[in-house]
Amino acid sequence: MIGGFLGAGKTTAVGKLARHLTDLGNRVGLITNDQGRNLVDTAMLRSQGFATEEIPGGCFCCRFNSLVEAADRLAEEARPDVFIAEPVGSCTDLAATVTYPLRRMYGGDFSVAPISVLVDPIRAARVFGLEKGGSFTEKVLYIYRKQIEEADLVVLSKGDLLDASREAALRAAILAAYPGKEILTVSARQGLGLDEWFARITDAEQVASSAMDVDYLVYADGESLLGWLNATIEVSIAAGLDAETMLESLARSIQQTLATARAEVAHLKMTLSPEDQLAGEIAAMSLVRSDFVPELTLHLETPVTRGQLILNLRAEAAPEVLAAAVRSGVASLQQSFAGLQATLDHLEFFRPGKPVPTHRLADAGC
Repeated sequence: MIGGFLGAGKTTAVGKLARHLTDLGNRVGLITNDQGRNLVDTAMLRSQGFATEEIPGGCFCCRFNSLVEAADRLAEEARPDVFIAEPVGSCTDLAATVTYPLRRMYGGDFSVAPISVLVDPIRAARVFGLEKGGSFTEKVLYIYRKQIEEADLVVLSKGDLLDASREAALRAAILAAYPGKEILTVSARQGLGLDEWFARITDAEQVASSAMDVDYLVYADGESLLGWLNATIEVSIAAGLDAETMLESLARSIQQTLATARAEVAHLKMTLSPEDQLAGEIAAMSLVRSDFVPELTLHLETPVTRGQLILNLRAEAAPEVLAAAVRSGVASLQQSFAGLQATLDHLEFFRPGKPVPTHRLADAGC
Protein backbone atom coordinates (compact mmCIF):
# COMPACT_ATOMS: atom_id res chain seq x y z
CA MET A 1 0.00 0.00 0.00
CA ILE A 2 1.57 3.26 -1.18
CA GLY A 3 -0.34 6.14 0.42
CA GLY A 4 0.22 9.85 0.84
CA PHE A 5 -1.52 13.16 0.22
CA LEU A 6 -2.48 14.45 -3.20
CA GLY A 7 0.58 15.44 -5.21
CA ALA A 8 3.09 13.50 -3.10
CA GLY A 9 4.36 11.48 -6.08
CA LYS A 10 2.59 8.19 -5.43
CA THR A 11 1.99 7.20 -9.06
CA THR A 12 5.61 7.82 -10.07
CA ALA A 13 6.80 5.81 -7.09
CA VAL A 14 4.37 2.97 -7.81
CA GLY A 15 5.69 2.78 -11.37
CA LYS A 16 9.29 2.63 -10.12
CA LEU A 17 8.45 -0.06 -7.57
CA ALA A 18 6.54 -2.10 -10.15
CA ARG A 19 9.48 -1.90 -12.57
CA HIS A 20 11.90 -2.91 -9.81
CA LEU A 21 9.82 -5.95 -8.88
CA THR A 22 9.33 -6.90 -12.52
CA ASP A 23 13.08 -6.74 -13.13
CA LEU A 24 13.52 -9.16 -10.23
CA GLY A 25 11.26 -11.65 -12.02
CA ASN A 26 7.99 -10.93 -10.20
CA ARG A 27 4.62 -10.54 -11.86
CA VAL A 28 2.98 -7.34 -10.62
CA GLY A 29 -0.64 -6.19 -10.50
CA LEU A 30 -1.53 -2.57 -9.76
CA ILE A 31 -4.74 -1.22 -8.24
CA THR A 32 -5.54 2.49 -8.49
CA ASN A 33 -8.28 4.22 -6.54
CA ASP A 34 -10.20 7.48 -6.77
CA GLN A 35 -13.43 9.25 -5.93
CA GLY A 36 -14.24 9.59 -9.66
CA ARG A 37 -13.57 7.90 -13.00
CA ASN A 38 -11.14 8.45 -15.89
CA LEU A 39 -7.90 8.51 -13.91
CA VAL A 40 -4.59 9.90 -15.08
CA ASP A 41 -2.87 7.45 -12.73
CA THR A 42 -4.40 4.44 -14.47
CA ALA A 43 -3.48 5.76 -17.92
CA MET A 44 0.11 6.41 -16.87
CA LEU A 45 0.63 2.99 -15.29
CA ARG A 46 -1.01 1.11 -18.14
CA SER A 47 1.15 3.05 -20.59
CA GLN A 48 4.15 1.47 -18.86
CA GLY A 49 2.80 -2.00 -19.59
CA PHE A 50 1.53 -2.93 -16.12
CA ALA A 51 -1.70 -4.84 -15.51
CA THR A 52 -3.84 -2.25 -13.72
CA GLU A 53 -7.30 -2.30 -12.19
CA GLU A 54 -9.13 0.91 -11.30
CA ILE A 55 -11.54 1.29 -8.37
CA PRO A 56 -13.57 4.51 -8.76
CA GLY A 57 -16.37 5.98 -6.70
CA GLY A 58 -14.75 6.03 -3.25
CA CYS A 59 -11.63 5.21 -1.28
CA PHE A 60 -10.42 1.67 -0.54
CA CYS A 61 -11.84 1.82 2.98
CA CYS A 62 -15.34 2.38 1.60
CA ARG A 63 -14.85 0.04 -1.36
CA PHE A 64 -13.15 -2.84 0.44
CA ASN A 65 -15.08 -5.54 -1.42
CA SER A 66 -14.20 -3.86 -4.73
CA LEU A 67 -10.53 -3.97 -3.72
CA VAL A 68 -10.72 -7.71 -3.14
CA GLU A 69 -12.61 -8.21 -6.40
CA ALA A 70 -9.99 -6.20 -8.29
CA ALA A 71 -7.28 -8.38 -6.81
CA ASP A 72 -9.23 -11.47 -7.88
CA ARG A 73 -9.52 -10.17 -11.46
CA LEU A 74 -5.82 -9.43 -11.62
CA ALA A 75 -5.09 -12.86 -10.15
CA GLU A 76 -7.04 -14.49 -12.98
CA GLU A 77 -5.65 -12.33 -15.78
CA ALA A 78 -2.06 -11.55 -14.79
CA ARG A 79 -1.39 -13.99 -11.92
CA PRO A 80 0.72 -11.44 -10.03
CA ASP A 81 3.10 -12.32 -7.22
CA VAL A 82 2.72 -8.80 -5.83
CA PHE A 83 -0.16 -6.34 -5.71
CA ILE A 84 0.62 -2.65 -5.35
CA ALA A 85 -2.34 -0.55 -4.26
CA GLU A 86 -2.42 3.25 -4.56
CA PRO A 87 -5.22 4.75 -2.44
CA VAL A 88 -6.92 8.10 -2.94
CA GLY A 89 -4.68 10.97 -1.84
CA SER A 90 -7.34 12.27 0.56
CA CYS A 91 -7.71 8.91 2.31
CA THR A 92 -6.45 7.90 5.75
CA ASP A 93 -7.10 5.16 8.34
CA LEU A 94 -5.86 2.54 5.87
CA ALA A 95 -4.55 0.14 8.49
CA ALA A 96 -7.83 -0.22 10.39
CA THR A 97 -10.07 -0.26 7.31
CA VAL A 98 -7.97 -2.06 4.69
CA THR A 99 -4.82 -3.88 5.78
CA TYR A 100 -6.14 -5.20 9.12
CA PRO A 101 -9.34 -6.58 7.52
CA LEU A 102 -7.21 -8.13 4.75
CA ARG A 103 -5.03 -9.83 7.34
CA ARG A 104 -8.03 -10.97 9.39
CA MET A 105 -10.17 -12.31 6.53
CA TYR A 106 -7.64 -13.21 3.84
CA GLY A 107 -4.46 -13.89 5.77
CA GLY A 108 -3.98 -17.12 3.88
CA ASP A 109 -4.06 -15.30 0.55
CA PHE A 110 -2.19 -12.07 1.27
CA SER A 111 1.00 -11.14 3.06
CA VAL A 112 0.68 -7.42 3.89
CA ALA A 113 3.74 -5.17 3.68
CA PRO A 114 4.29 -2.10 5.87
CA ILE A 115 2.23 0.92 4.77
CA SER A 116 4.36 3.56 3.08
CA VAL A 117 3.11 7.14 3.18
CA LEU A 118 4.80 9.48 0.72
CA VAL A 119 5.35 13.07 1.77
CA ASP A 120 6.15 15.93 -0.61
CA PRO A 121 8.93 17.70 1.34
CA ILE A 122 7.98 21.20 0.18
CA ARG A 123 4.34 20.76 1.15
CA ALA A 124 5.42 19.17 4.45
CA ALA A 125 7.79 22.03 5.29
CA ARG A 126 4.84 24.40 4.98
CA VAL A 127 2.50 22.19 7.00
CA PHE A 128 5.03 21.91 9.84
CA GLY A 129 5.72 25.64 9.82
CA LEU A 130 9.30 25.41 8.57
CA GLU A 131 8.71 27.45 5.42
CA LYS A 132 6.14 29.93 4.17
CA GLY A 133 3.77 29.24 1.31
CA GLY A 134 0.24 28.19 0.41
CA SER A 135 -1.38 25.47 2.46
CA PHE A 136 -4.78 24.07 3.36
CA THR A 137 -7.26 24.80 6.15
CA GLU A 138 -7.04 22.85 9.40
CA LYS A 139 -9.67 20.21 8.63
CA VAL A 140 -7.92 19.26 5.39
CA LEU A 141 -4.61 19.19 7.26
CA TYR A 142 -6.21 16.82 9.77
CA ILE A 143 -6.25 14.19 7.01
CA TYR A 144 -2.68 15.06 6.01
CA ARG A 145 -1.40 14.62 9.56
CA LYS A 146 -3.35 11.41 10.15
CA GLN A 147 -1.75 9.89 7.06
CA ILE A 148 1.68 10.47 8.56
CA GLU A 149 0.56 9.26 11.98
CA GLU A 150 -0.49 5.85 10.68
CA ALA A 151 2.49 5.33 8.36
CA ASP A 152 4.74 2.37 9.00
CA LEU A 153 7.26 4.14 6.79
CA VAL A 154 7.28 7.89 6.15
CA VAL A 155 8.91 8.40 2.75
CA LEU A 156 10.13 11.89 1.89
CA SER A 157 9.60 11.83 -1.86
CA LYS A 158 11.33 14.26 -4.21
CA GLY A 159 14.47 14.18 -2.07
CA ASP A 160 16.32 15.95 -4.88
CA LEU A 161 14.54 19.14 -3.76
CA LEU A 162 16.14 19.02 -0.29
CA ASP A 163 19.59 20.06 0.86
CA ALA A 164 21.04 18.53 4.03
CA SER A 165 19.85 21.27 6.39
CA ARG A 166 16.27 21.32 5.07
CA GLU A 167 16.06 17.53 5.23
CA ALA A 168 17.36 17.50 8.82
CA ALA A 169 14.85 20.17 9.87
CA LEU A 170 11.95 18.31 8.27
CA ARG A 171 12.95 15.00 9.83
CA ALA A 172 13.19 16.67 13.23
CA ALA A 173 9.75 18.25 12.84
CA ILE A 174 8.13 14.95 11.86
CA LEU A 175 9.79 13.08 14.73
CA ALA A 176 8.76 15.78 17.20
CA ALA A 177 5.14 15.30 16.14
CA TYR A 178 5.33 11.52 15.68
CA PRO A 179 8.14 10.08 17.84
CA GLY A 180 9.72 6.87 16.64
CA LYS A 181 8.63 7.14 13.01
CA GLU A 182 10.94 5.50 10.50
CA ILE A 183 11.73 8.11 7.84
CA LEU A 184 13.31 7.45 4.46
CA THR A 185 14.32 9.97 1.80
CA VAL A 186 14.04 9.04 -1.87
CA SER A 187 14.03 10.62 -5.29
CA ALA A 188 12.17 8.64 -7.94
CA ARG A 189 13.41 11.08 -10.56
CA GLN A 190 17.08 10.51 -9.73
CA GLY A 191 16.78 6.97 -8.38
CA LEU A 192 18.13 7.94 -4.97
CA GLY A 193 17.18 5.87 -1.92
CA LEU A 194 14.78 3.63 -3.82
CA ASP A 195 16.63 0.36 -3.21
CA GLU A 196 16.60 0.88 0.56
CA TRP A 197 12.89 1.73 0.55
CA PHE A 198 11.95 -1.15 -1.74
CA ALA A 199 13.90 -3.57 0.44
CA ARG A 200 12.00 -2.40 3.54
CA ILE A 201 8.59 -3.08 2.01
CA THR A 202 9.41 -6.32 0.22
CA ASP A 203 11.39 -8.00 3.01
CA ALA A 204 9.00 -7.32 5.91
CA GLU A 205 5.37 -7.69 6.90
CA GLN A 206 3.28 -5.02 8.57
CA VAL A 207 3.67 -5.16 12.35
CA ALA A 208 0.33 -5.52 14.10
CA SER A 209 -0.53 -2.70 16.51
CA SER A 210 -3.55 -0.81 17.75
CA ALA A 211 -5.28 1.35 15.16
CA MET A 212 -5.01 5.11 15.59
CA ASP A 213 -7.99 7.16 16.73
CA VAL A 214 -9.78 8.97 13.92
CA ASP A 215 -12.55 11.54 14.29
CA TYR A 216 -14.66 10.67 11.28
CA LEU A 217 -16.67 13.88 11.54
CA VAL A 218 -13.52 16.00 11.13
CA TYR A 219 -12.25 13.57 8.48
CA ALA A 220 -15.50 13.93 6.53
CA ASP A 221 -15.43 17.73 6.88
CA GLY A 222 -11.86 17.78 5.58
CA GLU A 223 -12.74 15.74 2.53
CA SER A 224 -15.81 17.86 1.87
CA LEU A 225 -13.64 20.98 1.61
CA LEU A 226 -11.80 19.50 -1.37
CA GLY A 227 -13.19 19.99 -4.84
CA TRP A 228 -12.77 17.07 -7.24
CA LEU A 229 -12.84 17.24 -11.04
CA ASN A 230 -12.22 14.66 -13.76
CA ALA A 231 -12.48 15.46 -17.45
CA THR A 232 -11.68 14.03 -20.85
CA ILE A 233 -11.04 16.42 -23.72
CA GLU A 234 -10.86 15.46 -27.38
CA VAL A 235 -8.25 17.55 -29.21
CA SER A 236 -7.36 17.86 -32.89
CA ILE A 237 -5.18 20.18 -34.97
CA ALA A 238 -4.37 19.40 -38.59
CA ALA A 239 -0.96 21.09 -38.52
CA GLY A 240 0.14 19.14 -35.44
CA LEU A 241 1.18 20.57 -32.08
CA ASP A 242 3.83 19.71 -29.53
CA ALA A 243 2.19 17.88 -26.62
CA GLU A 244 4.24 19.71 -23.99
CA THR A 245 3.17 23.09 -25.37
CA MET A 246 -0.49 22.08 -25.38
CA LEU A 247 -0.45 20.67 -21.84
CA GLU A 248 1.56 23.54 -20.39
CA SER A 249 -0.75 26.13 -21.92
CA LEU A 250 -3.81 24.45 -20.43
CA ALA A 251 -2.16 23.93 -17.04
CA ARG A 252 -1.04 27.54 -16.74
CA SER A 253 -4.47 28.85 -17.72
CA ILE A 254 -6.17 26.71 -15.06
CA GLN A 255 -3.49 27.66 -12.52
CA GLN A 256 -4.02 31.38 -13.09
CA THR A 257 -7.81 31.12 -12.82
CA LEU A 258 -7.58 29.18 -9.56
CA ALA A 259 -5.04 31.65 -8.16
CA THR A 260 -7.51 34.47 -8.79
CA ALA A 261 -10.14 32.44 -6.92
CA ARG A 262 -7.66 31.82 -4.05
CA ALA A 263 -8.05 28.07 -4.47
CA GLU A 264 -5.14 26.01 -3.14
CA VAL A 265 -4.20 23.34 -5.69
CA ALA A 266 -3.60 19.88 -4.25
CA HIS A 267 -2.89 18.24 -7.61
CA LEU A 268 -3.56 18.93 -11.27
CA LYS A 269 -2.43 16.12 -13.58
CA MET A 270 -3.02 15.50 -17.24
CA THR A 271 -2.19 12.91 -19.89
CA LEU A 272 -2.40 13.32 -23.66
CA SER A 273 -2.81 10.10 -25.63
CA PRO A 274 -2.40 10.62 -29.40
CA GLU A 275 -4.76 8.69 -31.63
CA ASP A 276 -2.07 8.04 -34.26
CA GLN A 277 0.71 6.90 -31.91
CA LEU A 278 1.65 3.42 -30.75
CA ALA A 279 -0.23 2.10 -27.74
CA GLY A 280 1.35 3.27 -24.50
CA GLU A 281 2.89 6.45 -25.89
CA ILE A 282 1.53 9.37 -23.89
CA ALA A 283 2.57 12.77 -22.58
CA ALA A 284 1.88 13.71 -18.96
CA MET A 285 2.07 16.92 -16.94
CA SER A 286 1.65 17.59 -13.22
CA LEU A 287 1.12 20.62 -10.95
CA VAL A 288 1.37 19.84 -7.23
CA ARG A 289 1.00 23.29 -5.60
CA SER A 290 -0.62 26.58 -6.54
CA ASP A 291 2.73 28.39 -6.71
CA PHE A 292 4.62 25.59 -8.45
CA VAL A 293 5.56 25.27 -12.12
CA PRO A 294 3.65 22.72 -14.26
CA GLU A 295 6.08 19.87 -14.85
CA LEU A 296 6.23 17.44 -17.77
CA THR A 297 6.58 13.89 -16.43
CA LEU A 298 6.20 11.90 -19.67
CA HIS A 299 7.32 13.24 -23.05
CA LEU A 300 6.13 12.62 -26.61
CA GLU A 301 8.65 13.15 -29.39
CA THR A 302 6.29 13.76 -32.31
CA PRO A 303 3.59 16.46 -32.75
CA VAL A 304 0.00 15.51 -31.97
CA THR A 305 -2.73 15.91 -34.60
CA ARG A 306 -5.55 14.14 -32.76
CA GLY A 307 -5.90 12.58 -29.33
CA GLN A 308 -7.55 12.41 -25.93
CA LEU A 309 -6.56 14.50 -22.95
CA ILE A 310 -7.44 13.20 -19.48
CA LEU A 311 -7.46 15.82 -16.73
CA ASN A 312 -7.74 15.27 -12.96
CA LEU A 313 -7.89 18.32 -10.70
CA ARG A 314 -8.11 18.41 -6.90
CA ALA A 315 -8.04 21.64 -4.91
CA GLU A 316 -9.47 23.21 -1.79
CA ALA A 317 -12.28 25.07 -3.53
CA ALA A 318 -15.88 24.64 -4.58
CA PRO A 319 -16.20 22.09 -7.41
CA GLU A 320 -17.94 24.74 -9.51
CA VAL A 321 -14.80 26.89 -9.29
CA LEU A 322 -12.74 24.01 -10.67
CA ALA A 323 -15.22 23.43 -13.49
CA ALA A 324 -15.15 27.11 -14.44
CA ALA A 325 -11.34 27.06 -14.48
CA VAL A 326 -11.24 24.00 -16.76
CA ARG A 327 -13.87 25.36 -19.15
CA SER A 328 -12.01 28.66 -19.32
CA GLY A 329 -8.75 26.79 -19.89
CA VAL A 330 -10.18 24.78 -22.78
CA ALA A 331 -11.54 27.95 -24.40
CA SER A 332 -8.18 29.67 -23.94
CA LEU A 333 -6.41 26.69 -25.48
CA GLN A 334 -8.42 27.02 -28.67
CA GLN A 335 -7.78 30.75 -28.82
CA SER A 336 -4.03 30.31 -28.36
CA PHE A 337 -3.44 27.89 -31.22
CA ALA A 338 -4.92 28.45 -34.65
CA GLY A 339 -6.90 25.47 -35.93
CA LEU A 340 -6.98 23.65 -32.59
CA GLN A 341 -10.31 22.03 -31.71
CA ALA A 342 -10.76 21.05 -28.05
CA THR A 343 -14.05 19.50 -26.97
CA LEU A 344 -15.00 18.54 -23.43
CA ASP A 345 -16.18 14.97 -23.89
CA HIS A 346 -16.70 14.24 -20.20
CA LEU A 347 -16.76 16.49 -17.15
CA GLU A 348 -17.60 15.56 -13.55
CA PHE A 349 -16.99 17.77 -10.52
CA PHE A 350 -18.05 17.19 -6.93
CA ARG A 351 -17.00 17.02 -3.30
CA PRO A 352 -16.11 13.59 -1.86
CA GLY A 353 -18.84 12.02 0.23
CA LYS A 354 -18.54 11.13 3.90
CA PRO A 355 -16.18 8.15 4.38
CA VAL A 356 -18.08 5.12 5.65
CA PRO A 357 -15.69 2.15 5.95
CA THR A 358 -16.90 -1.33 5.01
CA HIS A 359 -14.87 -2.69 7.95
CA ARG A 360 -12.88 -1.09 10.71
CA LEU A 361 -10.76 -3.22 13.04
CA ALA A 362 -8.93 -1.91 16.09
CA ASP A 363 -6.05 -4.32 15.46
CA ALA A 364 -4.92 -6.89 12.93
CA GLY A 365 -6.25 -9.78 15.00
CA CYS A 366 -3.46 -12.11 13.90
